[in-house]
Amino acid sequence: MKKLLITAFVLLILGLGGYFAYDQLGGNRPVELSLEAKSPDTLSGKTFRGTPVDKGLEQLFQKIQRTQKLYPGAKLHTIYYTEPAGKQDTLEVFAGINLPFGAPDLELKEFSETRYILAKVTGSKWVMASPETIKEKIQDYAKANKLILSGYFIDKIVSKTEVHVIAPLQ
Repeated sequence: MKKLLITAFVLLILGLGGYFAYDQLGGNRPVELSLEAKSPDTLSGKTFRGTPVDKGLEQLFQKIQRTQKLYPGAKLHTIYYTEPAGKQDTLEVFAGINLPFGAPDLELKEFSETRYILAKVTGSKWVMASPETIKEKIQDYAKANKLILSGYFIDKIVSKTEVHVIAPLQ
């Protein structure tokens, strides 16, 4: 009986400690949703089509990160047109930074939409809401407010602990 009580106490302490760590890392922070009455930022970047293990994908992100360093305040943005189910599946992604003008060897991506849903996600990458969870929350918000999504999502990496997901509206 004494061993059972000690085991239960240890498990309770571990459970509380785990929950406290999860909470401190941001696991309980809600996804903040808002409707923005403006166009998404114009982006300068490149589109990659291939597999996730292709060296070209890594080179693309390195190029965008080098360009980003030249423009203080610019943030990395990605748009996944085709998301892969596995490492050998095809993916199509645009990676760029928010610049209102083009940069050498980069394509300019402007958006015609004049409103979007903004989802702000904060916390450690270990406990941050999954992309699918965020998309579901955006879709539920759009449905509840009778808004029609354009069908793509723009991920804006603000910092290691903050990501904005931008869902343009038709």
